[in-house]
Amino acid sequence: MSSVIASTRFSVLDRSRTREGHDGPEALRDTVRLAQEAEALGYHRFWVSEHHGVPGVAGSAPTVLAAAVAAATSTIRVGTGGVMLPNHQPLVVAEQFGVLESLFPGRIDMGLGRSVGFTGGVRKALGRDKAAAEGFAGQLTELLGWLDGTQSVHPQVHARPAEGLRVPPFVLAVGEGAGIAAAAGLPLVVGDLRGREELLRAIDRYRREFRPSSWASRPYVVVSGTIAPAGSPEEARRLLIPEAWAMAYSRAHGVFPPLAPAERVEALAMTEKERGFYESGLRGHLHGTEEDVSAALESAIEETGADEVLVTTSTYDRAALTDSLRRLARIAELTV
Repeated sequence: MSSVIASTRFSVLDRSRTREGHDGPEALRDTVRLAQEAEALGYHRFWVSEHHGVPGVAGSAPTVLAAAVAAATSTIRVGTGGVMLPNHQPLVVAEQFGVLESLFPGRIDMGLGRSVGFTGGVRKALGRDKAAAEGFAGQLTELLGWLDGTQSVHPQVHARPAEGLRVPPFVLAVGEGAGIAAAAGLPLVVGDLRGREELLRAIDRYRREFRPSSWASRPYVVVSGTIAPAGSPEEARRLLIPEAWAMAYSRAHGVFPPLAPAERVEALAMTEKERGFYESGLRGHLHGTEEDVSAALESAIEETGADEVLVTTSTYDRAALTDSLRRLARIAELTV
């Protein structure tokens, strides 16, 4: 195995994608089962995401889901990728992670993002607008202050049971967000691996501007993306098809649908616009045989200098997804 891959941590992010013919509650239970499988395979972390009002995603309350995942596992780190801080009051976020860390000490990560609601209707329901993301740096400072007892916004208030607990924070961002992570001295999560030029710019800025903090003494970079090894190139491509079509449909119609079986997608009579988005969605991912993915991974890690890789693969076939994660674990020799 490559020494570059061997020195890199591997983790999993699951978005609790719904599948045609299956409901949201089943998608959430699938997430918990996938976490158990990832733990058995030796992955370092298992993270869940936050989406609101999206038909194809069941994961709307990441800290609640993280609690269920942590309760169903015993060793893997559990966290969020991420809680969208502009949607919440920092005190409430601190309290939620304080409860998680109190219940599952030493296993909780706090991944934080800058995004606001997917649509105007969702943003209105959340009581936020697009400008809310501009206050992320200040919200982040306040949140960290609730944890370490230094916040000065509300000096008579303390976050219980969060204050004094060490919950590792991560910033999910590119562009301006990379600068915010650097200024705060926090680990950075960037993606995806297809947009390599933008990715490298964000990482370079982050490392160049990083200021050590009580949370991190040096830059720490997590790169995320779809990584799909399979028994053959054709099988690996089939893993990509459901998500590629869901993304294409959302871009063409403004609605993000549940994942469809690969064979149904391949039989569709797509419009020219849909076809263009779909073909674009299939390109650039790290997929193929184990040998293909190993070589591509080594190159990506060397190019980015990543400390950790966060796998974000989604597909309709759960058994095929588990098999792909098992193959990746074998590539990285994760399983004990």
